Amino acid sequence: MCLARYMVSELPTCLLCVCLTGSVYCEEVVPDMTAVPPLPKETAYFYARYNKMAKITNKDFTDFPTLKRIDLTGNIISEIEDGAFSKLVLLEELSLAENRLVKLPMLPNKLTTFNANHNQLKTKGVKANAFKKLTKLAYLYLADNQLEAVPHLPESLRVVHLQNNNITAITDETFCKGNTTRYLRTKMDVIRLDGNPVGLGIYPYSFICLRLLPIGRYY
Repeated sequence: MCLARYMVSELPTCLLCVCLTGSVYCEEVVPDMTAVPPLPKETAYFYARYNKMAKITNKDFTDFPTLKRIDLTGNIISEIEDGAFSKLVLLEELSLAENRLVKLPMLPNKLTTFNANHNQLKTKGVKANAFKKLTKLAYLYLADNQLEAVPHLPESLRVVHLQNNNITAITDETFCKGNTTRYLRTKMDVIRLDGNPVGLGIYPYSFICLRLLPIGRYY
C-alpha cells in the first residue's frame, strides 16, 4: 500500500505507528503527522518524536487518562492550550524538547520529569508558580532557552538544567531561604547554570543550603 496517497487523518493510528500493549510509537511518520492521532484506550506511553505537530489542543488527550509518559520531542510545536494535560492524572513524564514554545502550559501535578530543552522560552512565558505545585518533580530540564531568571523550584527537585539561557542574576532565595542558615536542600544533586551571563562567584550566600555548588561561571 502506498501511504503517501492518504492523509494521516484518514489512516488508522496503528497502521502509521507501532502499537504495542500500552505503548504507541509514532516517530518520523510519513506522510507528515501534524496533530495528535487517535490512540488506543489503554495507551500509557505515547512517543511522537520528530514529526510536524505545531499545536496541542485541550482536546487532544482528553480521552486518555491512562497516559503516564508523553514524548513530543522534535516537532514544531509553538502553542499548547491551557488544559491540554489537565486531565492526565497519571502523567509522570513529559518531554516537549526541541520545539518552538515561547510559553509553558499548566502542568499535571504528578510529573516527576519535565523536559523543555531547546525551545524559545523566556521568563515571561513561564508563570512564577509553574512548578510550585509539582511536589513530585525530580528532574527539570530547561536548557537552551532564553530565560532571564531562575523559576521557582519545588523542594522535590534532584536535577535542574538551566544551562545556555540568559540568566543574569540570582538571589539568596533562588535555591535557599535567605533568612535562615539552618535550611538544607538535601535532595538537590545537580544544578547546571553554565552558559549563562551570571557570575556565580558574587553570590556566595545563594548556595549555603546546597550539598554541591552549581555548575557555572564563578569569575
